[in-house]
Amino acid sequence: MQFWQLLQDNTSLALVLFGVLGLCVGSFLNVVIHRIPLIMTYEWRSGSVDLLTEQKDIAVSLLEPIQAIVTQDTAINLSHPASRCPHCGHVIRWYENIPLISWLVLKGCCSDCQQPIGIRYPLVELTTALLSMLVIYQLGVTLPALAALLFVWTLLALIGIDHDTQLLPDRLTFPLAGLGLAVNSQGWFISPTQSIWGLIIGFLSLWIVVKIFYLLTKKQGMGQGDFKLLAVLGAWLGPMMLPFIILLSSLLGSVVGVILMRKHGESRPFAFGPYIAIAGIVALLYGQDIMSWYLGRY
Repeated sequence: MQFWQLLQDNTSLALVLFGVLGLCVGSFLNVVIHRIPLIMTYEWRSGSVDLLTEQKDIAVSLLEPIQAIVTQDTAINLSHPASRCPHCGHVIRWYENIPLISWLVLKGCCSDCQQPIGIRYPLVELTTALLSMLVIYQLGVTLPALAALLFVWTLLALIGIDHDTQLLPDRLTFPLAGLGLAVNSQGWFISPTQSIWGLIIGFLSLWIVVKIFYLLTKKQGMGQGDFKLLAVLGAWLGPMMLPFIILLSSLLGSVVGVILMRKHGESRPFAFGPYIAIAGIVALLYGQDIMSWYLGRY
């Protein structure tokens, strides 16, 4: 309790501490972003074989070649196997995995094969550190701030995964929605009633739009993961913040869409989840101030 009080009384110390913590969490988020899609693929492949073997109308002889391939898949989780260089297979030693510092010391290259290490790894670590400090600066060293850190860290993981794979895993969105309902049962950000309605309206608002779009065009406008992500933000921030989140994410997505269209010469599908998540982080930290400023103008 004395250390907690010290952090509350010393903002500079708290920012430094949570900045370092953010670097470490960012290193872990890099693992989450890379491995969760691989874990999901492993589970889907093995699950598909199990499902097909139960179908009476599919001959076992047709499944055996597929089963032989899938059984060779290497089981993976967030801790196993050890991190390796994707180019040469070099096992990353602990002192080569110090957040941000190792990348700088190694000059962004593998210590064994000298192939470049993607700049995204230090960027995720640095972004996580800066946002962690910003959360503490805005909310102080409080229990709601600790909950907000979990919120921001999970959204960063979802941004990375959706950017890479256009997937928003239920194993991240569902617990985050539940946590939002739990923290707001204590009224930390909004009332319990607002949290429940935020979740419901967040999901239905995009679900209805996409269903109407499909009826008119026979095309899928976005994935169901986007509905769930907006429901998560509604559970955390309430229904009144959803219009701001939808507007901001649409603006960000439109800008990126125009850039991609000019670059490729045609419209291409792209992940919309990252822009919903970014808008959610902005809404958490500055949403009330922005809305108060905007409404104060009229």
